[in-house]
Amino acid sequence: MKNHNFVVFFLLFLMIFLNGFVSSTEETKVYVVYLGEHSGEKTLKEIEDHHCSFLHSVKATSKEEAKTSLVHSYKNVINGFSALLTPQEADMISGMEGVISVFHSDPHEIKPHTTRSWDFVSLMEGTSLINSGQDLLQNASYGKDIIVGVMDSGVWPESPSFNDEGMEPVPKSWKGICQEGVAFNSSHCNRKLVGARYYLKSYEANFGPLNETRDFRSPRDVNGHGTHAAATVGGRRVANASAIGGFAKGTATGGAPNVRLAIYKVCWPVPDQSLAEGNTCLTDDIIAAFDDAIADGVDVLSVSLGSQPRTTYYTQNGIAIGSLHALKRNIVVACSAGNDGPTPSTVGNVAPWIITVGASSIDRVFSSPIMLGNGMIVEGQTVTPIRRSRLHPLVYAGDVEIRGTTASNTTGLCFPGTLSRNLVRGKVVVCRGSSMQASMEVKRAGGVAAILGTPFNEIQVTPFLDSTTVAFSYGLNTIRTYIQTEKNPMATLLPGQTLIGTKSAPVMAPFTSKGPNIVDPNILKPDITAPGLNILAAWSEASSPLNLPEDRRVVKYNMQSGTSMSCPHVSAVIALLKSIHPDWSSAAIRSALMTTSTINNLVGRPITNATGNDANPFEYGAGHFRPSRAVDPGLIYDATYEDYLLYLCSQNISLDSSFNCPEEVPEASNLNYPSLAIANIKGSRTVRRVVTNVGKDNSTYVLAMRSPPGYDVDIIPKTLRFSKLGEKLSFNITIRAQSVERRNEFAFGRYTWSDGVHVVQSPIAASSA
Repeated sequence: MKNHNFVVFFLLFLMIFLNGFVSSTEETKVYVVYLGEHSGEKTLKEIEDHHCSFLHSVKATSKEEAKTSLVHSYKNVINGFSALLTPQEADMISGMEGVISVFHSDPHEIKPHTTRSWDFVSLMEGTSLINSGQDLLQNASYGKDIIVGVMDSGVWPESPSFNDEGMEPVPKSWKGICQEGVAFNSSHCNRKLVGARYYLKSYEANFGPLNETRDFRSPRDVNGHGTHAAATVGGRRVANASAIGGFAKGTATGGAPNVRLAIYKVCWPVPDQSLAEGNTCLTDDIIAAFDDAIADGVDVLSVSLGSQPRTTYYTQNGIAIGSLHALKRNIVVACSAGNDGPTPSTVGNVAPWIITVGASSIDRVFSSPIMLGNGMIVEGQTVTPIRRSRLHPLVYAGDVEIRGTTASNTTGLCFPGTLSRNLVRGKVVVCRGSSMQASMEVKRAGGVAAILGTPFNEIQVTPFLDSTTVAFSYGLNTIRTYIQTEKNPMATLLPGQTLIGTKSAPVMAPFTSKGPNIVDPNILKPDITAPGLNILAAWSEASSPLNLPEDRRVVKYNMQSGTSMSCPHVSAVIALLKSIHPDWSSAAIRSALMTTSTINNLVGRPITNATGNDANPFEYGAGHFRPSRAVDPGLIYDATYEDYLLYLCSQNISLDSSFNCPEEVPEASNLNYPSLAIANIKGSRTVRRVVTNVGKDNSTYVLAMRSPPGYDVDIIPKTLRFSKLGEKLSFNITIRAQSVERRNEFAFGRYTWSDGVHVVQSPIAASSA
């Protein structure tokens, strides 16, 4: 009996042990262990051995076995590593000496924020293209000595946008490599594409080996997103470029056509998802790319990736951490604000050392009218090549659905599998939704064309199959009324055409993420807006315009929308500014861009959002950028690496062990930022700003101000007198809550310094407790 009890006990123990072992194995994830910055005293081997020592201390294995869990070891500038750990092991490491933070590299957190635009930017200057944009390009030598790193999905090197004809030798400051791989070798780099790398370790640690039928194990781009972003920054001038069907035909060019591009491929397809559903970009792969890019010698980093930030943003976001190390070496980092608008508090990449870019429209539309059976013309937009055809029966999707496939809130949206083939075949179908899936569902059910509805006035066009998009307010409702009142409603889609200068622009894109900043509302984000709606640029020939397997078309140039498109516009201008002002800091460049921007459209009216209301700084930041004016801003709001560390002290965060927070920490709003946000004001708050004269000697700037409604703003002094260039003067801003109608809601104002030549503008955002 005793032996029997012993056996039972042993078997139970073994089951518990094995269950715990399996459970532990199942919980293994990739974690990042962030240790700050290297001192420069250790060899590469010593660095990796040090990183592995953390793993050996928490894993009951040999050093060699512990090392197998290592994914990345950051050895250049950033000190840290990523590894496969259980939550318990990660927690144990987080308490060890020298560890700043330990966090999960979530494989689903960070994703991409997915010609005429540069002509439009010049129009926004208020002067002609020749007198503004061309002068800026010439003065900056078209950016020829500046290296811009692009973190994205790779590059299609054969695109004409990346030819290096006539370019000078690669700058000696470049220390990077041209990493070879599948369908990519050293010959694919040139004087334009000076380097390329790819980062796959964390992706494969999370998802297993890359499916090489879906992407290249190399810097080569399948998705198209990275190629588009790189070409927008620095593509060469390519005549007669257009989207499929000849839309937007003209000369495609990047904002800085002679910059050198360094490609860092960090984004890959998600298993069991289509390319159209987007890539994923692993946090620890991104940190590895930052570490390499800094050592490689880039001057600017363009990062059209991100996620909605969490409360642990500053200590656990790879882009925030990597960009702070870049900032320390005067590398300017521009990031997309995100595509989660128009919902408030969705803006991402909110670190004050990052230039955060929202998206707005340009003055171009792709007109595709709909002719109804009664002769009425309803305006729509498309970039789908449409041949004029006879009138077809017209139906509303909600009337031709399969019974039981929709609810009251989803009827008419043309969701997959909801339309009846018998009722749709041979007809034009009106859908309440404007998604790609809606167009594909109409095609699946046998419809001849789709009319897609959007609640926004600004229409994002995509080369869907035989479809056009109309706004609810002046299009869809008209068509639905016609269907309801006509016995035999008919319609046909007329061929589209590109029209320029026919609308007021810019208008904020409906998708652009909005403030307030959820991490710290005392830092106003986004910083600025730039063209990001319906932008034409180079594309990967390994995928179709729609990135769907059903779409077998191949294009060299494609239309895309997103803050992913606006970010490289700003990155290009940053490169030009660095070429003209090589001694300017990252903060100085941000300041110049922000304080010279405009909040008015081409006809002098306030910029509106996609619903037709006046936009505000939580949508456009300081305003729409005006590159040529940023060359000579008059005054700048400068800040150093130590200033940002001091700001982090206000958040009770330390990312640099060599910096000690003072006993009295300044409030977050005291960071010398070109915009002003003060949240939860009780009574009054006073902050300080310092401006540096970069305009001319012996200049006097006079204050003008518009206080936020319900608040009194007092700025002292009201006149700034400078005797020389480089001189710094300070002023205090006091904001008092007066008759605030809604507590905890922000109100907006603006203050301006002007010497009669320069106009230095700053937005104000205030809320009371």
